[in-house]
Amino acid sequence: MKRLACALAALLLSTAGPALAGDAPLVVHVDAAKPGAKIDRDLFGQFAEHLGTGIYGGIWVGKDSAIPNVRGIRSDVVRALRALKVPNVRWPGGCFADEYHWRDGIGPQAKRPVTVNSNWGGVPEPNSFGTEEYMDFLGQIGAEAYVSVNVGSGTPEEASKWLEYMTTDQPTTLAKERAANGHPAPYKIKYLGLGNENWGCGGAMSPDHYVEQMKLFSHFARNGNPAQKATDQMQRIAVGWDADKGDYTEAVMKAWASKAWSWDIDGVSLHSYSVGGWPPRMPSTGFGEDDYARLLNETRGMDTLIAKQSAIMDRYDPTKKIALVVDEWGAWLAPTPGSNPGFLQQQNSLRDAILAAINLNIFTRHADRVRLANIAQMINVLQAMILTDGPKLVLTPTYHVYRMYLPFQDATYVPLDYTSATYTHGKISMPQVDAVAARDTTGQLWVSATNVDPNRPAEIILDVAGAKVSQGSGQLLTAPRVDSVNSFAAPNAVAPTPIAATATAKGLRIVLPPKSVAVLALR
Repeated sequence: MKRLACALAALLLSTAGPALAGDAPLVVHVDAAKPGAKIDRDLFGQFAEHLGTGIYGGIWVGKDSAIPNVRGIRSDVVRALRALKVPNVRWPGGCFADEYHWRDGIGPQAKRPVTVNSNWGGVPEPNSFGTEEYMDFLGQIGAEAYVSVNVGSGTPEEASKWLEYMTTDQPTTLAKERAANGHPAPYKIKYLGLGNENWGCGGAMSPDHYVEQMKLFSHFARNGNPAQKATDQMQRIAVGWDADKGDYTEAVMKAWASKAWSWDIDGVSLHSYSVGGWPPRMPSTGFGEDDYARLLNETRGMDTLIAKQSAIMDRYDPTKKIALVVDEWGAWLAPTPGSNPGFLQQQNSLRDAILAAINLNIFTRHADRVRLANIAQMINVLQAMILTDGPKLVLTPTYHVYRMYLPFQDATYVPLDYTSATYTHGKISMPQVDAVAARDTTGQLWVSATNVDPNRPAEIILDVAGAKVSQGSGQLLTAPRVDSVNSFAAPNAVAPTPIAATATAKGLRIVLPPKSVAVLALR
């Protein structure tokens, strides 16, 4: 392994030599003695909505399927997701959540009603994947529940009954029904979403109307699990606005600041997609540097959005008790040609991996306020971790970034100081290098660095204060082109390779090739 890492470093230096000759190295000052906020592992959460083949075909194939499964949940997907240590999965939506009635998804499969998924493609919804299947899936991959209740077309009573069904340990009729459906013990619900996009598909409510509804749902949707009474209590997430609008966040936070004893929240959501112009028409394959630069420049705006939303929250909550929850984010591109447009199916390229790294770095830098995030979506939809087609499965470049960032789960942010060179394409300019650092739960120091420039390598000197380091090694993700993808025919076209740092008098030296993401342990 050491020989391979050294050989790779030598190859990078030899191929990057001419381009590096005129560029001074970027010195990144790492202050290991001044730790920052905890990087909550829930920042690496996932999202699984009843949309396209995200659930049906992606997670659920049924117990009688020829595709290997455990109780209908495909085993290859479970293995892949367990390797990511997925912290939480938001379900059942999304827009689907505000038309979802939970009783349609419990009990014997043969007796469940078939409804219409009016939000996504107008296709039949068999309700084969419901509460029990979701909880089984979470157990198989080792994740926590993030359940969104129906505030749009539902009622506080319906939400209350669903929470009773899932969480009570008392011998109520609903608890007995849950036991008859295979789970006598109450379920644990870590997060409860009080609606979804109620400014839009969730009912087009005014901020004040949503706040009044949110109070009712917050009070009456009670968690009855005794294990979540004194500690590990369920956290309620209210709806904030999407993108850079703030009136929902303002109304929710104002109400919270003067709230009555009978209701409470623990977070406010923010939704923002990198689109490149609405409606989404930017291709996910076969694009060039124009689309590459435009989409990455747009996604960097997440930092400004978080700052604006945080400023609103800070006025009412200066101690940052309430989390800013980015529970929908990612690249939303044109549907794959020939697919159902309502299924939001798209390929996943090296550009998406770099986009994911930029956003994860932004969340990390705002970890004092941003403590939960969910990329959209887990499988076969938008910026997915996994693509499936019948029995076939492929891991996307975004999947590899999430696996590389595993050491950042529950790590402690470590401040960095650097001034990057600029990547310029036409009228678009942005810092060439985006880097973050953290100390994991064992004390190990990690650095992630992304070179967004698709043409020039980046030479970096890591100047570490507050810790003695003499070597660094880790993984590098890059590919020949910005639109390189993993396909069923070529599943490893974009895959991590080893990278090593070399010790110099000024610090550890690494060379990032163009369009790449690296994560290294410093020892």
